[in-house]
Amino acid sequence: MISIKEKIAYGLGDTASNIVFQTVMLFLTFFYTDIFGISPAFVGTMFLAVRLIDAVTDPLMGALADRTNTRWGKFRPYLLWFALPFGFISVLAFTTPDLTEDGKMIYAFVTYTALMMVYTAINIPYCALGGVLTADPKERVSVQSYRFVFAMLGGLLVSGLTLPLVEFLGEGDQAKGYQLTITAMSILGVAMFLVCFWGTKERLHPPIDQQSSFKKDFTDMLKNDQWRVLSVASVCLLSGMVLRTSLAIYYVKYVLNMPDSITLFITLGMVGNIFGCILAQPLAKRFCKVKAYITLQLLAAAMCIVSYFVPSNQVELAFFMFIIWGFTFNMSTPLLWAKMADVVDYGQYKNGVRITGMIYSSVIFFIKLGVAIGGAAAGWLLAGYGYQADTLQTPNTQQGILLSFTIYPAIGSILVAFVMRWYVLDNQKVDQIHLELNREAK
Repeated sequence: MISIKEKIAYGLGDTASNIVFQTVMLFLTFFYTDIFGISPAFVGTMFLAVRLIDAVTDPLMGALADRTNTRWGKFRPYLLWFALPFGFISVLAFTTPDLTEDGKMIYAFVTYTALMMVYTAINIPYCALGGVLTADPKERVSVQSYRFVFAMLGGLLVSGLTLPLVEFLGEGDQAKGYQLTITAMSILGVAMFLVCFWGTKERLHPPIDQQSSFKKDFTDMLKNDQWRVLSVASVCLLSGMVLRTSLAIYYVKYVLNMPDSITLFITLGMVGNIFGCILAQPLAKRFCKVKAYITLQLLAAAMCIVSYFVPSNQVELAFFMFIIWGFTFNMSTPLLWAKMADVVDYGQYKNGVRITGMIYSSVIFFIKLGVAIGGAAAGWLLAGYGYQADTLQTPNTQQGILLSFTIYPAIGSILVAFVMRWYVLDNQKVDQIHLELNREAK
């Protein structure tokens, strides 16, 4: 059993990560278009282009972590080494130097790329750490539930404080306000990463006689059919989620016509997310994790579709649908990350090789690809529907924002449910794998 203290320490690592991750999802598109003054089409293309770099750096980072051997373990050291660079580059990404239009695009591309690279360097080892804290499947769900409750608390911090702090610290200068706000949050994030480093312990290790190379690890990973299912599902999942969350600000401001309620809307949505994560473990104890996951995705899709038909003057109902969507959608989030550890075990069971870092890094790449597709789609759709920053939008643009916020994200969840039909690591199969691995270890 892992102590509650250690679960909290591990969870604080994702609070730190989400200070940036949720800021990127909720505010970066808006920051680039309305504060920094970059076209939404360029922003969308940039988000997708940076994922091409991740295609190289993510698996390399996973392979590097698997081969790291220190007195602190394989994955924990990266929390110590990259906490400060992560905070510093986060501030640079939300800094707005006085440049030409081309200069702004170059600056945005360079700083966003650097931010994603340092995020890779600290977040992949952090995620892989969750797979080596315990071998108990139920404890894994518990660890991930704690993790995502604290992750969403980070998101709550971002959604509830970002805009008020921007106004307070900027004193009318939004560019300055964003820079100072991210500075304060980054300092807090660095401290949390250090708490996570000191408060956790790696307990699972590869077989002592395991011999591997990057090429062999990559080949073994490709042979893992459950890894393939989870990777495809991750792209579909994050594409829809990020599209919806990226457009939440635009939905409130231009469809509901309530710009002063943006902070309240996304904060209440984050509260729904937190309660969803809390209920993930009780759900996993009572039902098959795979069937529960598929059902939750279909319910989330249904709520997105229903939201399309909510009239813009029914503000309370629009708020309620966003909260209940976040509650349902995020009840499945800890289940997804617990599945990654099961996929690592399945790979060892099938191929005799344990490649925790490689599996986590590759799935995270597909998650980030989904983030990029969702962010790119948001920018492209805004441009395609004729969005003009900080002006009264045409009825066609308002309708486009509504469609992009409701119907299109629903497609992502439906695709996830469809793909997960090929995922076979249910509770019974996972227990069988653990028995076999324990027998081999004796």
